Amino acid sequence: MPARTIELPEPLPVAERVEVDPDRTALVVVDMQNDFCRPEGRLYVPDAPATIPAIQRLLAMARQHHMPVFFTQDWHAPGDPEFAIWGEHAVAGTWGARIVDELEPLASERVVQKVRYDAFYGTSLDHELRLAGADTLVICGTVANICVHYTAASAALRWYKVVIPIDAVSALTPFDMEAALRQVAFLFKGLITRSDAIVAHASP
Repeated sequence: MPARTIELPEPLPVAERVEVDPDRTALVVVDMQNDFCRPEGRLYVPDAPATIPAIQRLLAMARQHHMPVFFTQDWHAPGDPEFAIWGEHAVAGTWGARIVDELEPLASERVVQKVRYDAFYGTSLDHELRLAGADTLVICGTVANICVHYTAASAALRWYKVVIPIDAVSALTPFDMEAALRQVAFLFKGLITRSDAIVAHASP
C-alpha cells in the first residue's frame, strides 16, 4: 500500500500582539530540564536549546510585572511505569531532572513536580493558580505535543485562556509542533503568537 500523503490546511494565524493583564496572567514553563534540553540528556529534544532565549524573555517580562511564574518539572521515582514508554528519564533528584541553569527559578517562583504529561494531574497547580488570581496562562517549554500540549489542554478544560508563544516551544518534528498548535488553536481557541509579541498591560 502506498504511503498516505497528508496535506495540511492553511497556516495557523500567529497573533502580532497579545496584551495580557499581569494581575490575571501566569507564566508556565514546562519541563525545561537537562534530560530534555542537553545533548547528553536521556530524552534530548534538539530544538529545545534554541527556545531558551525566548523563554528568558518571557521570564524577564513576568518578573518585571510581578506575574506569577510556575515551572513544571518531570519527576519520576525509580521504576516509574512511564519508563516502559520512554525509558528512564527525569529521575527525582538527579542531574537530568534539574531545570537548566539558564532558566533557574527564583526562590519566590513555584516548581511543580509532576509524574505525567499533564502538569495539573495529581498536583496543586490549579489551586495555586486560582489563589494567584490567574485566568490566563502563557505556556512555553517542551515537548510541544506532549507535556506542553497536555498541560495546555488541561488548562483550557478548566477555562483558563491559553497563549502559546511558538518560539518558546520545541518539538521533536515539525509535524508534531504543527499538530499540537492546531489542537490548542482550534479545540480550545488558544492564541498562537511569539514571545516578543506578548505585552503586559494592566486593566484600567
